[in-house]
Amino acid sequence: MRKSLLYAGLFLVLVHQNSSRAQVLDLQSCLRMADTANLQIRNANLDVLINERQREAYLAARMPQLNFNADYKYNAIIPGQVIPASAFGGPAGVYNTVKFGVPFILSNNLQLTQILFNSQVNYGLAALKINSEIVGTQRDIAIQEVRYQVSNTFFVLQGIYQQLRFIDSNIVNTRSILKNMEATLAQGLIIPTEVDKIKINELSLMNAKSNLLATKDQMEYLLKILIGIPSNSSIQLAADAMVQKTILKETNTPVLLPLNLLESQRKMNEEEGKGIRMSYLPNLNFYGIYNYNINLKPEDDFRTGISGAFIGLRLDWNIFSGMERVNKAKINQLTLQKIDNQYELLNQQLDYAMNASKRQITVKAESLEVSKEQLRLAENVHSNAQMKYKEGMISSNDLIMAESGLEQAQSNVVSAYIQLRQAELEYLKSIGNIK
Repeated sequence: MRKSLLYAGLFLVLVHQNSSRAQVLDLQSCLRMADTANLQIRNANLDVLINERQREAYLAARMPQLNFNADYKYNAIIPGQVIPASAFGGPAGVYNTVKFGVPFILSNNLQLTQILFNSQVNYGLAALKINSEIVGTQRDIAIQEVRYQVSNTFFVLQGIYQQLRFIDSNIVNTRSILKNMEATLAQGLIIPTEVDKIKINELSLMNAKSNLLATKDQMEYLLKILIGIPSNSSIQLAADAMVQKTILKETNTPVLLPLNLLESQRKMNEEEGKGIRMSYLPNLNFYGIYNYNINLKPEDDFRTGISGAFIGLRLDWNIFSGMERVNKAKINQLTLQKIDNQYELLNQQLDYAMNASKRQITVKAESLEVSKEQLRLAENVHSNAQMKYKEGMISSNDLIMAESGLEQAQSNVVSAYIQLRQAELEYLKSIGNIK
């Protein structure tokens, strides 16, 4: 008795644990999970952080630079220098070769460099700032795309679940009719062909359910990837009512991310033009060098160290670059014209997409209402056909036709619901406001 109670308790615990693993998720929960766990969004956030680190690295380049180098040299043949003998009191017109130096020289140099003015530094900082706007907008676009995929998958699954409920209900009705027909067949009141017709319909429903379950598994797997949960975990989605505009809000304001991206690209182009013009200016650096040379001549047991130090200013000025900068400036202007044309075209496309998706919402909402009314009528027809068939007033063909009409009406409702949700999503995506 105690063992039975123990086993029963363990069974209840396991059942509770398995049921607790299944998460009931509504659309907002799925979107929140995707915002933090989706790998595409996480990579977009990393791009923003990378740009920030690039700016910090660029700023560090303006700090003083300290470099050390050492050079060990062995003069196998000590180089000489020709000098006139008269320099040492000798006869004029006579020259002697004098060798300077020792065989071994160890040179050590420590150099400090500080940028005083560089024509490209300010351009680089401005470009990185604008690039932060670009990667930020690209991240927002990636978030909107992922939210669109999550929402679309969520609503497709809603349609699949509803279609499965319809099929299960149809299977129950078909088996009920089949049971009655088999009893009638046993009494010899109908021929076997009549029963086979219903069995064919049952097999069609079972096959449709099997295919739909496979699609459901694939879509659930995709949703798990999108929202970042383990593929072996169970999920349960909160039901979504088949009504109009459940995901639209009156406070939706357009956030035209593609246009924002082009605006940032235009700023970058203008900054590049400034950088080309600034490249005509010279660059000025301060530097200081400390040098210590060790000279060795082992055969004479000679060694000495010589130190030296100096500071200076270095001016670099590229006065003529072979028309390179002129051509770059022309390319920059052509690119600016291209960006302006893209902006105008994209603005027109987004305006068209917003208006078209608004119209589609109205059309698909009306289609859903019509499909729901058709389903109500098809259910009445099917119910009446079942009653008449039991009374022997219609044939099995008429009953199967009524069932086919009901199944078609059910599919139309599901299809109209999914199309309405997709039209709503297209509108929200066009204004950058899926949230």
